[in-house]
Amino acid sequence: MACSHDHSCEDHNCSSDWSLYKHIDLSKVSALNEAVPGSAKSVFRSWEQRLNSSGAFLESNDGDPELIVFIPFTSDVKIKGISIVGGADGTSPSKMRAFINREGIDFSDAQSMQPVQEWDLAENLQGVLEYQTRYSKFQSVGNLTLHFPDNFGADTGQIHYIGLKGEATQLKRDVAVNIVYEIMPNPSDHKTRAETGGGVSEV
Repeated sequence: MACSHDHSCEDHNCSSDWSLYKHIDLSKVSALNEAVPGSAKSVFRSWEQRLNSSGAFLESNDGDPELIVFIPFTSDVKIKGISIVGGADGTSPSKMRAFINREGIDFSDAQSMQPVQEWDLAENLQGVLEYQTRYSKFQSVGNLTLHFPDNFGADTGQIHYIGLKGEATQLKRDVAVNIVYEIMPNPSDHKTRAETGGGVSEV
């Protein structure tokens, strides 16, 4: 189901709603059938910058518009909605299929596996459409794979922006380790006033 983005972002905090890009492990984002290796990383940015691709976008190889994008997160997330801004002249994807917490999905897998959800897409050049998820199915998402099997008739598929609406559900594991360390401090790391010659001691 697609919903029109029909409210003023000045009155509604869209930036906060669409902030999951901050929780994407961008260094591990990958795509299959991308014409320029590594270009999939360029489609993730803030809501305010969704139409500012700066000339960088994800495009499939010529003659085959199908794309798969693998999106790992730095912490588990809940996904409420997805926004896709495609290219003009028939290059926008016309379908989207989502798989969660499955790594290494290739085109053969994607065609044979049952997705968690799939959508028929509209051309969304202005970034005003949001595709709602079956929210109960998109809890504790560690990674998301999006399969775009077809487009609107062009020889290549183009994606300029992928936005993810939702929230992170837990802190990153390395942050949690640091918190545990501070709860049980090492005395050698916390010098007393006598040892430092002044100030307040840390306990």
